[in-house]
Amino acid sequence: MSLYDIPLRTLSGDPTTLADYKDKVVLVVNVASKCGLTPQYEGLERLQKTYGDRGFTVLGVPCNQFGGQEPGTAEEIGTFCSATYGVTFPLLEKTDVNGPGRHPLYAELTKVADADGEAGDVQWNFEKFLVTPRGEVTRFRPRTEPEGAELVAAIEAALSA
Repeated sequence: MSLYDIPLRTLSGDPTTLADYKDKVVLVVNVASKCGLTPQYEGLERLQKTYGDRGFTVLGVPCNQFGGQEPGTAEEIGTFCSATYGVTFPLLEKTDVNGPGRHPLYAELTKVADADGEAGDVQWNFEKFLVTPRGEVTRFRPRTEPEGAELVAAIEAALSA
């Protein structure tokens, strides 16, 4: 099964897959509303606004596995993201990214090593996976700022390929 065939659900519960974004550069990010890194939503939304018309999208994946920092219902998560950070990018349903209940999407994404050559479990909220239209994945750890030079360069290179 390819990355694009893995069944997903939107925050509202509708079925989807990454195939819906196959012609785009997608930044998959596990997000949380009550985390010290939650202000990264601002940078993620600026990326969406900056590159969205060029074939890019952020795809937020709420996760409650790190300190219970995403306890809300789908409706609460959607309202928080919209009202607090003006989020316009798509959000998926709350998902496990690690452990025995790890979603198949993350089973595939976590096989990818980061810049230090380390693959495996997601370290914390706001870990980022940049997926190109060819299915190539680059991994960025949680402290990588959305608008950091390394991530922006990777987005621009993927959009130019």
